[in-house]
Amino acid sequence: MTEREKLRQDLSVLGVKEGDAVLVHSSMKALGTKLSPEEVIDVLQEAVGESGTLLMPALTYENVCGEHRVFDSGTTPPCVGLLPTVFWRQPGVERSLHPTHSVCARGALAHRLTVGHQMDDTAVGPHSPFMQLAVVGGKLLFIGDILEACTFMHGIEDIVRPPWLRYGPKSSYTVDGVERMYQGSDDFGWGQEFQRIGDILEEPDILRGKLLCANAYLIDARALLAVGLMEMRVNPYAFVTDISKWI
Repeated sequence: MTEREKLRQDLSVLGVKEGDAVLVHSSMKALGTKLSPEEVIDVLQEAVGESGTLLMPALTYENVCGEHRVFDSGTTPPCVGLLPTVFWRQPGVERSLHPTHSVCARGALAHRLTVGHQMDDTAVGPHSPFMQLAVVGGKLLFIGDILEACTFMHGIEDIVRPPWLRYGPKSSYTVDGVERMYQGSDDFGWGQEFQRIGDILEEPDILRGKLLCANAYLIDARALLAVGLMEMRVNPYAFVTDISKWI
C-alpha cells in the first residue's frame, strides 16, 4: 500500500466521509510523510468527494498588522502552515474576506461557507466559515496534537464575551480595496488552553485516530459549539490559563 493509499484509508477509518464539510488544522511535519503538500490536499479532497467541502484557515495576522492594514484575498499569503499556503492558490478555491482570519474552501459548500464573513466586524463572528461550519453540520479535523489551534473556539468567546475578553475600538483595514472597520482586542488569543476541548468531548463528538504518523482528531462542530458554550457560560475561564490575572 502506498502512503497516499494509507492516508486515504486512515481518513476513512477516522470518520471522514464523502459529502462532509471538513475544516482542517494541520501539521505537515506530524504526518511524517514523503508526500507533497499537493498530494496530501488531493487525498483530503478525495475523502470528502465532489459533494463535500474542504476548508483550511488562511489566517494572516502576522502579515496584516501594525501600520500595514491591507488585505488582498488574491495576494496576501496565510501565515499558518504549509498546507494552507499551498491550498489557497489552487484552482477552484474560494477565500472569505477578513483581514486577519480568512478561510479558504473548495467544494459544494465553498461559496455558502465563505461569502458571509465580510458581514462580521470581529474575527470569528456568526457569519464566519468557522461558525457557519456548525450550521451545516460540518467537522473539524486536527492533523497532529494541535487542538490548541482551534480557531473555532474564538467564535464561542465572541458569543459569550467572557469578562477577560476586552474588545477595543474599531480599526480601519483595507480589504480587497474596500475600507472596512473591525473590532480588535489586545486579549484576543491570550492564554488560550483550547486543547481542553479534548477533555470535554466524548465519542462520537470527538474521534481519535492516526493519519500516517500523526495523531488526529475529528470533531463535530455542532457538538463543540453546544458543549463549549455550556462550559464557558458556567466558567468563563474554562479555556484560559492564569486566571488570577483577571480576577
